[in-house]
Amino acid sequence: MEEISSDNVHGLILALASSIFIGSSFIIKKKGLMKAGASGTRAGSGGHSYLKQPMWWAGMISMILGEIANFAAYAFAPAILVTPLGALSIIVSAVLAHYFLDERMHIFGVVGCVLCLVGSTMIVLHAPHETQVSSVKQVWVFTTEPGFMVYAITVLVLVGVLIYRYVPLYGQTHVIVYVGICSLMGSLTVMCVKAVGIAIKLSFSGSNQFKYFQTWFFTMLLLGFCLMQLNYLNKALDTFNTNVVSPIYYVMFTSLTIVASVIMFKDWDDQSATQIATELCGFITILCGTFLLHKTKDMESPATVTRGSSNSLDASASANPNTRQPEL
Repeated sequence: MEEISSDNVHGLILALASSIFIGSSFIIKKKGLMKAGASGTRAGSGGHSYLKQPMWWAGMISMILGEIANFAAYAFAPAILVTPLGALSIIVSAVLAHYFLDERMHIFGVVGCVLCLVGSTMIVLHAPHETQVSSVKQVWVFTTEPGFMVYAITVLVLVGVLIYRYVPLYGQTHVIVYVGICSLMGSLTVMCVKAVGIAIKLSFSGSNQFKYFQTWFFTMLLLGFCLMQLNYLNKALDTFNTNVVSPIYYVMFTSLTIVASVIMFKDWDDQSATQIATELCGFITILCGTFLLHKTKDMESPATVTRGSSNSLDASASANPNTRQPEL
């Protein structure tokens, strides 16, 4: 196994900080959405009363800080290395939801969190080095190659179908609809993040990349994709259980981002079959962890099966009566 480069180490540290901020933001924003829903139209029903809630804005600030750290991480390390560390945000949000939202986590949910960490570690330790890019024009060449163009067009078509066909029919009952939109757009967002991040990094190194129209094109796409993700992520969080939204979003987002990165930056071209197989095994381990988190979401923790537990559950239900139990 090759030694991790200094750039990759910097990327790892930034990605860890990002996951902590983002994992916390899910819970803070959820609390804000719950307060807004109690006094106005819920976000899942098209309302925007949450914009008046300080708690929601605190969550937004936490998410922005996390995204800034994440943005910087992608400028230093490849997506295959940075993205899997989002598993930490699942653990952070699940633990905080257990204590602050009364969304109890079963012992097997804890095992699921451990599996997510183990799988992420396997991927990180065998991830490829960052592709060396000397100009944003080189990123533009990667973007306009036939393979990635086919992927990008496919994603945009699927998102359009989900929004105009499936959101009106299944958006309130199937978590996969809202999360699918966020994840599909997220894979393209990460590619734009890498492009803009590389441009900023090179500009600070003395090679101004903002004189090229490609940099501004990637920046505009990035802003548009982020706004769309934010809108549908709010709908998902307001409609479904946080312990369900977080892991499913992570699995889909990570899968699609790895696929996009492999196609665009050809991350696996210089890796051996053993390294690729290990990364795939790590990802399957993460899938097992998120499956456990999902299947045990409604199970009571053994510690809660005591006298008076029914009262606690009744209080939890009354505190958040609008959260739906989703279908995939």
